[in-house]
Amino acid sequence: MNFNFIKTAEKKGIEAMSIIFAIAIWQFAAEWIVQNKLLLPSFYDVVLSFFAIIKSGLIFTDTLTSLLHFAIGIAAAFAVGIPLGIAMGWFKAANRAIDPIIEILRPIPPLAWIPFAIVWFGLTHQSAGFVVFVGMVFPIIINTYTGFNNVPKVHVEAAKVLGCTRNVDLIRYIAIPSAMPSIIAGIRIAMGVGWMCLVAAEMFGVSNKGLGYQIWHNYYLHRMDFVLVYMLLLGFIGLFIDRFFRYYVDTKLLRWKAGTVV
Repeated sequence: MNFNFIKTAEKKGIEAMSIIFAIAIWQFAAEWIVQNKLLLPSFYDVVLSFFAIIKSGLIFTDTLTSLLHFAIGIAAAFAVGIPLGIAMGWFKAANRAIDPIIEILRPIPPLAWIPFAIVWFGLTHQSAGFVVFVGMVFPIIINTYTGFNNVPKVHVEAAKVLGCTRNVDLIRYIAIPSAMPSIIAGIRIAMGVGWMCLVAAEMFGVSNKGLGYQIWHNYYLHRMDFVLVYMLLLGFIGLFIDRFFRYYVDTKLLRWKAGTVV
């Protein structure tokens, strides 16, 4: 008998039961306690609204639009955040020069940049992507810097003894593999922050399309069942992105860490 299969089935069963239990509480509370669709639509109402949105085709357009905004932001955050983090973590002079600027800009909430995003880019995909970029870039910089700053000195010295003396080679073969877990952690944190910034940017006028825009639009129409549909969709898409990223990291980038967690 395959005990691993039984254990996996038990885990999946517990997860399914917990979800079913939560849905039952939601349905009961909406139908018998709240009894007001404006305050809390029932699960059944949300399911009907979900199929209505699918039938209209809007859900696909808005989902692709939000994913485009997210892709623009994450690409820009990678292009800026990782090189800056590497420079700050590897070169002391670069850290002294860049760190004050980072520490001044980092506490500014990403949503405070929305007026400038609209002025600079207008109501475009780049405008929403810029707000996502602002939310993502600082966690990536900080974690990349931390990873490079904590590279064991003995590894660097051993590499130099073996003939790896150029900075570019030390960074490529020694520092990046050592710092990769910290960089990955920063990217995961940044993805969560960026996804929240995306919704807020679309809600507050940076874009006239997207999942965040639809939440605000349906709120004005008092269609709270549609609002919940888009909220749940955001949650599931965010979960899928994170799970896919973790799977790629575990199977490609951090295979050497497999088996270290019991």
